[in-house]
Amino acid sequence: MSSTPLPAAQAPFVLLPGFMADETLWREIEPALAARAPVIHGSLREGDSIAAMARHVIASLPERCVLVGFSMGGYVAREIVRQAPERIAALVLIATSGRADSPLQAQRKTAAVKTAQAGVFRGLSPSSIRASVHVARENDAGLIDAIRQMGARLGGEVFFRQSHLVRDSDLPALAAFRCPTLVVAADQDRLRSLDEARELQAAIPGARLEVIADSGHMIPLEQPAALLQALTRWLDSLPG
Repeated sequence: MSSTPLPAAQAPFVLLPGFMADETLWREIEPALAARAPVIHGSLREGDSIAAMARHVIASLPERCVLVGFSMGGYVAREIVRQAPERIAALVLIATSGRADSPLQAQRKTAAVKTAQAGVFRGLSPSSIRASVHVARENDAGLIDAIRQMGARLGGEVFFRQSHLVRDSDLPALAAFRCPTLVVAADQDRLRSLDEARELQAAIPGARLEVIADSGHMIPLEQPAALLQALTRWLDSLPG
């Protein structure tokens, strides 16, 4: 006889960071999440494709989990749902998209790689970091340095690997998702638009959309309290 699947309210959290971000992305909300259920950090350091990254994470997944993917991690999270749907009790997609990279985004990544290859990699450039936060936080030295340090810790090899990842659109495939899904977007995100969040919500059956006010792309670091409130409110609404 098979055991009853663990409900989302009791399942461990598996947190996936974004491009050149590490586990410290979640430092502000992790204590509160850990008070609800165990927290596991999925690594996106390995793998030269979204599918390969997903396989690497699946190898260390618990039997059931609440899968939380930020930005690039949202692409990996959705691939995990496709590869191992029985392991996902619920899905949270933060500041991400179902679209393929635009030619301009691809061009910017190529330029960033060429710039980094010209010298020692010390993290993302100040200009790219400033573009990832709310305009009012562009001169927040502590926030900007925390983001830069994440990239510096990951190093040049991971930067080159992640920069060359191909992100294809998966919107048509999302109709097959059956896990409860929360889409979280920021109202002042200059990297991922509200339209992209709405596309994800519309494509995934039953998905809910929460918009975080006064935040740029880096929601977990810019507005952790609001993010935590949205996440816990949604989790508490799920069937037990």
